[in-house]
Amino acid sequence: MNDFNSSRLLQSMPGNYFADVDRRIDAIVKSGIDLIHLEKGSPDQPTPDTIVRALDHASRLPENQGYPPYGGKQNLKEAIAMFYRREYGVTLDPETEITVFAGATVAIAALPQALLNPGDVMITTDPGYPMYFVCPSLAYAKVYGMPVCAEDGFLPDYHEIPREVLDQAKLLMLNYPNNPTGAIATERFFADTVRFARANQLPVVHDFAYAAFGFDGVRPRSFLQTPGAKEQGIEIYTFSKTYNMAGWRLGFAAGNASIIQTLGKFHDIAHSDVFGAVQDAGAAALLESQESVRNLCALYEKRRNVLVESLRAIGWDVQAPRGSFFCWFKVPKGYTSETFVSVLIERAHVAMAPGIGFGRNGDQYVRAGLLEPENRLREAAERIKSSGVLQELSV
Repeated sequence: MNDFNSSRLLQSMPGNYFADVDRRIDAIVKSGIDLIHLEKGSPDQPTPDTIVRALDHASRLPENQGYPPYGGKQNLKEAIAMFYRREYGVTLDPETEITVFAGATVAIAALPQALLNPGDVMITTDPGYPMYFVCPSLAYAKVYGMPVCAEDGFLPDYHEIPREVLDQAKLLMLNYPNNPTGAIATERFFADTVRFARANQLPVVHDFAYAAFGFDGVRPRSFLQTPGAKEQGIEIYTFSKTYNMAGWRLGFAAGNASIIQTLGKFHDIAHSDVFGAVQDAGAAALLESQESVRNLCALYEKRRNVLVESLRAIGWDVQAPRGSFFCWFKVPKGYTSETFVSVLIERAHVAMAPGIGFGRNGDQYVRAGLLEPENRLREAAERIKSSGVLQELSV
């Protein structure tokens, strides 16, 4: 059999850091060891039954058995506009300010290709979602990661960006509630973002993947709620987390009409559209009762409390996230994120994600997902205690 080379572009791109971690975890699981999986980011709850029933009905409609319209079905785009007006007080034009994707990941990968030229720079946070650091390569563009830290609420300071970076910057990518840190953006931060972006003529993209999950009475803000935000950028929203529709592959972008038009053009060329019945089910999810969403947020908050309190009880001084369904825990002194994850897997049979996979500034942290039942979260803490790894460092 002949071996054919991949393109130079693909060869220049880094592999998936977490693939190696997953392979190691898979080997342990296949050996028969019961591993508690806190490294994952896939929702563990089922899609609400009302949404499943909506899909079942819509799949039988003749209108959904052909190609769907470019950019999304009209009823879904109108539902999105109604959702944003109801939830955030934001007015959107379904025709010009909304476009639909087969999952938010498609939009994130498309954005650099649609908006950047070779040599341009996309600014994001470090740590941040790994795809942000990879996708600009598809446009032969570069990435600058703004260092963020716990003392600042994991919100970047735009004054710290070097002038030479700003001179080449053509896109600002943000994500709050944040993966991996669980941080939430403040009203002031988003206002500062609009001023900064306007002063530097930067389009802003806000990935609102964890929009539904704010804790301790704090509700995450939409970037588009900020005065001037819709003129300066867009927001990406996914059904995967809010409605437990991860496998359905449905998301959308909303905001600045010129960016929406550009994204729509790219999507028409590079991708197929979303099955019409899935779009109808998405419209039902947005328009019907949001009780399941509120219950899901309460579930994650309770799990957060269980995990944080259990770890503090065994002597690991961890901080509770304000949103998302991830915890961002500082590793004990003497470890890096990779060495601590290794010892947790080998000795406690608890898996977490090493922070270095989210950027250079993540190396003193691990990410733990809130996607296991409460009893497993408590057991994870007990396993870590029994392994002795925390006590060894205090001797």
